[in-house]
Amino acid sequence: MNGFIEAALAHSRTVLTTMILLVAAGIISFMSIPKEADPDIPIPIFYVSIVHQGISPEDAERLLIRPMETELRSLEGLEDITAIASQGHAGIILEFDVNFDKDAALQDVRAKVDLARAKLPGDSEEPTVREFNAALFPVLIVTLSGDLPERTLYNAARKLKDEIEAVPTVLQAELVGHRDELLEVVIDPAKLESYNISQGELINIVSLNNRLVAAGNIDTGQGRFSVKVPGLFEEREDVLNLPVKVSGEGVVTIADIADIRRTFKDADGYARFNGHQAIAIEITKRIGTNIIDNNNQVRAAVKSFTTNWPDAIHVNYTLDASDWIYRALGSLQSSIATAIVLVMIVVVAALGFRSAMLVGIAIPTSFMVGFFFLAAAGYTINMMVMFGMLLAVGMLVDGAIVVVEYADRKMSEGLDRREAYTLAAKRMFWPVASSTATTLAAFLPMLFWPGVSGKFMSYLPVTLIVVLSASLLTALLFVPAMGAIFGKAETENNDVLKLLAGAETGNIRTLPGITGTYVRSLDKLIRYPGTVLAATGAILAGTIILFSMFNNGVEFFVNTEPEQAVVLVSARGNLSAQDTMTLAKDVEKIVLETDGVKTVFTRAGPGLGAGSAGRNDVPKDLIAQMMIELKPYEQRRKGAVILEEIRQKAKALPGIKVELRKEENGPPTGKDIQIELTSTDHQKLFDTTALIRSHLDSNVSGLIDIEDGRPLPGIEWVMTVDREMAGRFGADVTSVGAVIQLVTNGIMIGDYRPDDAQEEVDIRARFPDSYRVLDQLDNLRVQTQKGLVPISNFVTREAKPQVSTIERINGYRRIMIKANTALDPATGDKINVDEKVSEIAGWIAEQTLDPVVRVKFRGANEEQAESASFLIGALIGALFLMFIILLTQFNSFYHSVLTLSAVVLSTIGVMIGMIVTGQAFSVIMTGTGIVALAGIVVNNSIVLIDTYQRLREDAMDAVEAALRTAGQRLRPIMLTTITTMFGLLPMALQINLDFVNRDILFGGPVSAWWVQLSTAIIFGLGFSTLLTLVLVPVLLAAPSIIRERRAARNRGEDEWEAMTEARRAAE
Repeated sequence: MNGFIEAALAHSRTVLTTMILLVAAGIISFMSIPKEADPDIPIPIFYVSIVHQGISPEDAERLLIRPMETELRSLEGLEDITAIASQGHAGIILEFDVNFDKDAALQDVRAKVDLARAKLPGDSEEPTVREFNAALFPVLIVTLSGDLPERTLYNAARKLKDEIEAVPTVLQAELVGHRDELLEVVIDPAKLESYNISQGELINIVSLNNRLVAAGNIDTGQGRFSVKVPGLFEEREDVLNLPVKVSGEGVVTIADIADIRRTFKDADGYARFNGHQAIAIEITKRIGTNIIDNNNQVRAAVKSFTTNWPDAIHVNYTLDASDWIYRALGSLQSSIATAIVLVMIVVVAALGFRSAMLVGIAIPTSFMVGFFFLAAAGYTINMMVMFGMLLAVGMLVDGAIVVVEYADRKMSEGLDRREAYTLAAKRMFWPVASSTATTLAAFLPMLFWPGVSGKFMSYLPVTLIVVLSASLLTALLFVPAMGAIFGKAETENNDVLKLLAGAETGNIRTLPGITGTYVRSLDKLIRYPGTVLAATGAILAGTIILFSMFNNGVEFFVNTEPEQAVVLVSARGNLSAQDTMTLAKDVEKIVLETDGVKTVFTRAGPGLGAGSAGRNDVPKDLIAQMMIELKPYEQRRKGAVILEEIRQKAKALPGIKVELRKEENGPPTGKDIQIELTSTDHQKLFDTTALIRSHLDSNVSGLIDIEDGRPLPGIEWVMTVDREMAGRFGADVTSVGAVIQLVTNGIMIGDYRPDDAQEEVDIRARFPDSYRVLDQLDNLRVQTQKGLVPISNFVTREAKPQVSTIERINGYRRIMIKANTALDPATGDKINVDEKVSEIAGWIAEQTLDPVVRVKFRGANEEQAESASFLIGALIGALFLMFIILLTQFNSFYHSVLTLSAVVLSTIGVMIGMIVTGQAFSVIMTGTGIVALAGIVVNNSIVLIDTYQRLREDAMDAVEAALRTAGQRLRPIMLTTITTMFGLLPMALQINLDFVNRDILFGGPVSAWWVQLSTAIIFGLGFSTLLTLVLVPVLLAAPSIIRERRAARNRGEDEWEAMTEARRAAE
């Protein structure tokens, strides 16, 4: 390796040109690489949807879901198969292992669905298979509101939608809150009966006269002509003038028996923006495109298109994902800048300006080389990548500091700068390479983290591995190459440096300053390794006891500050769309009047909670959903306080339940507490659910938003046709169904496509409003060959309990019980989820539940257990890798184990940090911090032991070598430790210095993410460094001291002290 370093430094121009080109490539990569908030994780979930008009949930389970489940269960890599049967529909959610090949899985699913298709009823529509992708959620919502006619607003929204979809980066723009168009044929029942027209005749007349007739060509010998028979309806009048009955000269047209109007379908839901009726356009970007550019282009397109619109149409934007990304990345960039400034202050103070500049160049160089390789590998810039960069700021200068500090010392001994830097690169190659290798070894196992959390966190080790590898290249090639040209020792006549030199024979105990004090203290302690070890053990044991008494529990992910939230309004009963809107308006008013809320986008309708697994885990009785956007963090109170105020005010509203959820950051897990009950026995499943639910309601404190998945109370009217009786009257089920449809949604008698519509418009025949009431069902008469017959002769109407949905998982019926934890009134913090789960699990274990019902905790609890067990495995794997690297370098078991002892010390340091700051142990963030620490803290010991071994090779006494090692290495060890700690300080203190706008921000939505991770590293590193500086030198000399003592005892020399003094004098 030495030959390579010499050759590289001999061609310093080539090395420096390579560095400049890599930095330039990195800058270009950084500017062009797509930016997003959370990592784009390919979630391997597929949704199979089967529509069968009018099928009941029970029949959907029996006829649609079970055949599908039988086929799909054998898929390779399948983890869970969840099915939901609801009115007219069956949905199946297939969840695969995260590492499974998504494209192969999709092909397999399609093949299995095609096989099962043959077993479905003939009337079922073709099953569709959709893949679930987090990148296909709306990144911006444009709302159009104002006191205008519905059609005016609808036409404006439709034109704007087309304009937005023309933006190249937009995948689709979808209208929300509008009603589909309809040509409504409102029939007068009296006229229908007096003209003796049946529903069948009406459908036939429309369908036979609304045809595209391709009449062909005619060749007359004198030419060839095409013949056209225009038969499609193009406007309302075409339908009006259709003849229905002809009797002699008299013709009855549809205009005679009905009123025809072009209108909209009955509302099944409403959309509102900030309290006004609205139509929204939800915009989804293409995968892999830059979200900030996309949203800027959309805003520009909307602005130019709506310039000439009337003032009555208000155009607004809400839930813009790029705002958050812009601020998140900006905040992290300013934290990185702050960290660089702090690190540079420390380095300049310790090494002088010129040497500090050489160290400082390592930061941008490593970053830009890192960005270049990330862009080349197809990664995007997101929060995890940026935090990886921030975590690296303090670490990536470590190698450069060690090299520059050694070269400085050699120059102060009188060496020429080229020789000094060449020697530094060669001499420090192994310590720097192995300390970087151990740091990488700690992060390497994190690449194999399972599940969605693992994919989410994997960006962190990837970034660190790339950046730290770049820093190794910088420290061993680029910095020495620059040092050979620009290097100069600032402290050429520094006596301390000269005294410290390994070749010097001066008395190390007479050194001035902090170094001298440290060496003299160490000289006293080094003679009592047993006492030092016992004292360390006592400190560790004391900390563990303190931590067990004063810890703040465990959480899965950090409790972050929300920018957005969702209000879920639930109510029970057979509510109409208008009823749901009326109830939602009361909640909307409270939300809009709450200080700190910027915008509210409301959707209301009776069917919002159906098929909840496809819709982000919402309650089944959901009637309205409000997306709240909060004001920027600097202009409002804390998010939790705002949401709690809304919750308390909404409690006073009767008949509804209001639940608030802040936007989930980090890996998606759903509600805090999720209990899954599965069984094949429906009744026992309901009984067990009722038992657990009543316990949560009455005996467990600190829970809010409790819900369970039992069927909702409701009524459905069942019209049972007596087929035999109907046959006697010449009627059948189809004719009865048709006449009932006239009272409900209307009979679909055809469709047409007018010039001003993009899609086909349905033509539906129905009775006027006054006839569309429940009692009318009993008075209906059906047209038969024997005349008009009241359907009450053979149809019975009865009310039955409504079954809204049936849920299954892996072939069993399933009911979920879910709840969130409330805020602790004493502290204002959220009650610890882990403690509540343990309390509920303990109670369930004591109950004698029926064995056919299985109970399992899902959600964050399940993810937490998986992540915790993985992190323990990762730590063991990292320690094993590090042990192999250390053994290769030191060729000594004792020295390798001694180095790894720092990991234990760092973990105790993390505990101290958690006790001091009062933080909870976050499985993902603190756990990652401990694994990361393992790689960082051993670096100090590596540098110490490497120097010690070299001095021992020069035949120096063990005690003297240990003291000289400690004295020589104090400066670089303290420097690398302080730079790493200072690099993370802005995050741990949640201070954000905005250098461009000259703002200082405390707290904030972004910094809350990283507090636990940075606190863990700062306290762990600080504590372990202080103990390492004492413990490692003492234990390095310990074997020699113990041997000498034993030899002295054997020779009968009691005064070991006297021998020590004699040995010192000889030295």
